[in-house]
Amino acid sequence: MNIKIAAAGSVAALLFLAGCATDADETATETTETSTMTEEPMEEEGDEAMDEPGTIVDVAAANPDFETLVAAVTAADLGETLSGEGPFTVFAPTDDAFDALPEGLLDALLLPENVDALTSILTYHVLPAEVMAADVSAGEVTTVEGSTIAITTDDGVMVNDATVVATDVEASNGVIHVIDTVIVPPTVDVAALLE
Repeated sequence: MNIKIAAAGSVAALLFLAGCATDADETATETTETSTMTEEPMEEEGDEAMDEPGTIVDVAAANPDFETLVAAVTAADLGETLSGEGPFTVFAPTDDAFDALPEGLLDALLLPENVDALTSILTYHVLPAEVMAADVSAGEVTTVEGSTIAITTDDGVMVNDATVVATDVEASNGVIHVIDTVIVPPTVDVAALLE
């Protein structure tokens, strides 16, 4: 149970970070420019603190494209887990990805009685290691949830039927890759949740 909670937290954190990729990249660039212009040790320490990204949860919460993801992580009580040491790789769906779910599914997942299904879905988006875009290769990969995801690289990078739309959003405890579709593990019965 603790592993599933940690995995779910990791997925949520990674998802949040993915949405923040653009902001994180801009902040990192600005910080690097500031650091090269500063030569005093005390100022450099301050610049280094600015360079250090927050956790996956922090990054996701700071990005308006991940409001639904953050709400889901909160409902599943995974925030603390995804803010843990890691490292994690999170394939983070955007708000638009959640909006594309079958009507009523998101509302059902956010109900307290369906927290196990929500946790399974969130942790299905998380890998228990940091994998940067340059290191991604095609194949089956086991998620924190326990099921595998299929990664293909023929026409861009895809995770199951989701397309990776942004990569390498860095966090202090891992990395986020943004995806355009919520992926659901085979262990979750979507039809039953919609009844």
